[in-house]
Amino acid sequence: MTVLTVSQLNNYIKCVLDEDPHLRTVYLKGEISNFKNHYSSGHLYLSLKDDKSAVKAVMFSSAASRLRFRPEDGMCVIARGYVSVYPQGGQYQLYIQDMQPDGVGALALAFEQLKKKLEAEGLFDASFKKPLPTLPRRIGVITSPTGAAVMDITRILARRYPMAEVVLCPVLVQGDGAAAQLTDAIRRFDRRNDIDVIIIGRGGGSIEDLWAFNDEGLARAIFDCHIPVVSGVGHETDFTICDFVADVRASTPSAAAECVSPEQGELLSAVDYYRDTIISLMRARLDRERTQLDRLLSSRALRSPMEIVNVKRMQLDHMESRMNSAYSMHVKNKKEDFTSLAAKLDALSPLRVLSRGYAAASKDGKCISSVSDAETGDRIEIRLSDGSLGCLVERKIKTDEKGGL
Repeated sequence: MTVLTVSQLNNYIKCVLDEDPHLRTVYLKGEISNFKNHYSSGHLYLSLKDDKSAVKAVMFSSAASRLRFRPEDGMCVIARGYVSVYPQGGQYQLYIQDMQPDGVGALALAFEQLKKKLEAEGLFDASFKKPLPTLPRRIGVITSPTGAAVMDITRILARRYPMAEVVLCPVLVQGDGAAAQLTDAIRRFDRRNDIDVIIIGRGGGSIEDLWAFNDEGLARAIFDCHIPVVSGVGHETDFTICDFVADVRASTPSAAAECVSPEQGELLSAVDYYRDTIISLMRARLDRERTQLDRLLSSRALRSPMEIVNVKRMQLDHMESRMNSAYSMHVKNKKEDFTSLAAKLDALSPLRVLSRGYAAASKDGKCISSVSDAETGDRIEIRLSDGSLGCLVERKIKTDEKGGL
């Protein structure tokens, strides 16, 4: 009796499955569940199930990096791979080498997934769209230097708007490295300060041919660009992520060239219109000023300037006469007021009282109004109307309250 270890059994079963030609290439259709993206290694772990059974599966990073879409739980897919055993766990599983969405192409699904993601972040919002310049001086063009698109763009710009300078940044527009070159071209133009608008585009093709314009890095570079970007990719029915994030989407490269360039004939017509308008306005202004000048020339002030001077002189004389009259009346009134006040003051003057025979007595410079203010033997001064007398008090006689002695 042979006794096997667990490892020997698992390895034996692995060898059996690996040698089975029917299990070397298996196409399996099922619904994804328990999906896990091991970000550090890049491996994908999942289960594929139908309504009755499930099988575990793994997709290594080397194969996962080639996927055009992002697997999710609940997504129906068709997986291609081989069946083997993971010896450490003793469980058989499907090792996926390629995987496609069931019922829709991988590129179409990847397009819708990225579109939904960027739209949720607001990269397509109209509020972020920049207006195109009316008269651009330099137009940046990002496209293939050998394709029909560059010929169409330069031909239309030369015909419609030859005064603009076209700055071409040649890039790949499909295949490996195309998305990176397109992104780098946008950023190079964005670092310049002499480009007024950018055209990015190419001619028509399949979804695979146009796939570089669905790159997430390119979309973010266009969104971050401070220069307005016009996308002209493919034909009118073709749509790319670049179209949605650009400031303006043109149906073709030729239409993109028309978007950024005013038509030369229209500009010349506009110049003629504004020139005629300016001339008409200047003539109308000259007519108004000429009428005003004629009115001034016929005015009395210019025809007889001395008449105006004489009128002003008469007005000045009249004002002078009125001023003198008012001044004389004012002085007269002040004199009368002064005379009246002087008369009142004279009537109240002590000298006027003295002139009627009264006298005023004082002692040591102080007025005496009572006999009590002086004593016998005091010297007092008697003030009269025409002088004063120095007197010696010899006696005091006081009257009673009724005026008697």
